[in-house]
Amino acid sequence: MPDAAPGLFLGQSDDAGAAGPQHLLFHRANRHGVVAGATGTGKTVTLQIMAQGFSDAGVPVFCADVKGDLSGICVPGAPNEKLLARAASMGLTLQPRAAPTVFWDLYGQKGHPIRTTVSEIGPLLLARMLNLNEVQEGVLSVLFHVADTEGLLLLDLDDLRAMLVYLGENAERIGREVGNVAPASIASIQRAILQLEQQGGDAFFGEPALRLEDMMRTGLDGRGQVNVLDATRLMGSPRLYAVFLLWLLSELFEQLPEVGDPDRPRLVFFFDEAHLLFNDTPAALREKVDQVVRLIRSKGVGVYFVTQNPADIPDSVLAQLGNRIQHALRAYTPAEQRGLKAASDSFRPNPAFDTAEAIQSLGVGEALVSTLDDKGAPTVVARTSIRPPDSRLGPATDAERAAVMAASPVRGLYEAVVDRDSAEEILAARRGEQDQAAADAKLAEARVKADAVAARDAEKAAVAREKVQAREQARYDREAPRARAPARRSTRETPVEAMTKSVLRTAGSTITRELLRGVLGSFRRR
Repeated sequence: MPDAAPGLFLGQSDDAGAAGPQHLLFHRANRHGVVAGATGTGKTVTLQIMAQGFSDAGVPVFCADVKGDLSGICVPGAPNEKLLARAASMGLTLQPRAAPTVFWDLYGQKGHPIRTTVSEIGPLLLARMLNLNEVQEGVLSVLFHVADTEGLLLLDLDDLRAMLVYLGENAERIGREVGNVAPASIASIQRAILQLEQQGGDAFFGEPALRLEDMMRTGLDGRGQVNVLDATRLMGSPRLYAVFLLWLLSELFEQLPEVGDPDRPRLVFFFDEAHLLFNDTPAALREKVDQVVRLIRSKGVGVYFVTQNPADIPDSVLAQLGNRIQHALRAYTPAEQRGLKAASDSFRPNPAFDTAEAIQSLGVGEALVSTLDDKGAPTVVARTSIRPPDSRLGPATDAERAAVMAASPVRGLYEAVVDRDSAEEILAARRGEQDQAAADAKLAEARVKADAVAARDAEKAAVAREKVQAREQARYDREAPRARAPARRSTRETPVEAMTKSVLRTAGSTITRELLRGVLGSFRRR
């Protein structure tokens, strides 16, 4: 069952004026906080005991595991003699147990994948993610406006690319309606998308998108779910990491109803490596961060920034962080000394010690703690020994992580990618219809031209036939009178006629001679 104590036990202090156990009151936990300190001073352990403490109180938690050490929260602890003695000095009995943990991973390798859509990210955060300048951000805003106007869903980076091509093809029309879209800006955005893909950022965009209720679960035993984001690979893309966490905060702010100041938070959100959120942040985005942090407490969400130095956080945000845990800082350079002074000045002074000197002399597992009291005022800063955790110090093994994921309440909900029709498919279909219409029009035009050519050829052939017929008729008309006059007989004999006449003449001469002989012979006999 949830812890009945009014606050989360952080550790024990022996300072005059602030001696005794140090608690973070649950009904003040939505007033946000900061956990700061140099590398190796115990920030991760503090984050771990806070996450498990909130979970035991029935509060769901989201935290990023930057180095992999926080994954041990899913395994019961095995305290050594040193940890047992430390707990005994605080009057604490350790109860080794694991927290109800769900692992998440943007890349889907060491946890359930987390996705969202391009539309849900919006142009402002997307421009930050792509590191665009103001002009290119303006083009991105035009793109989102056109997509909304024409009903084109922007789900993944393929949809974003398709819309950029569409903007380029219709730049003249869109420029008249919304604003100029320069080809150079489109090309720059396309290159930025390619760089994001090379960092694996395309895995973050798509469906099914994350449902916040799957991160805000409470088990049957009354403990809140601890959501651990594996950020070991994600830290290689710090801009993507910062934008993702800011998007998650924005979604919580937009979707959760107002609840005022509840007895305990509805969700506690730990933002590790918080300085990445504010590095080279445009003014518009910084204002959004300030607004979300200022207003999200009324939604029952507590935000805790984890960083090396409070100076990494803008003053406008730092002023809203009421609960402060400061581990050791080292100040060797002028910049570090300024950061040390800023950190010490942010605490309510304790007459028992100098805050700036105490910050430099803290050992591992010690911190300066100042939280909000019942009236909402910061307590006097106390030098505190942080309590040991109930779960394991150190990372979980791959087998232990796999067993936790196999028993996860969200197992199977996000692993399979859903690819429904969106801007890319719709524009491809439009382009296909346009290409088909153009092909049909071209074919019809070709047929019309072919018919026209055939008609001209037929006409030319008919004209040619008429000319031939006219020539034939003219020749016939010229030769017709000759054909009607009697033909003159030729006086020339043919060879046959000549031979016939010669034979007849020879035969006649022979017959004549024979007759004459006969007649003359008779006269002689007489």
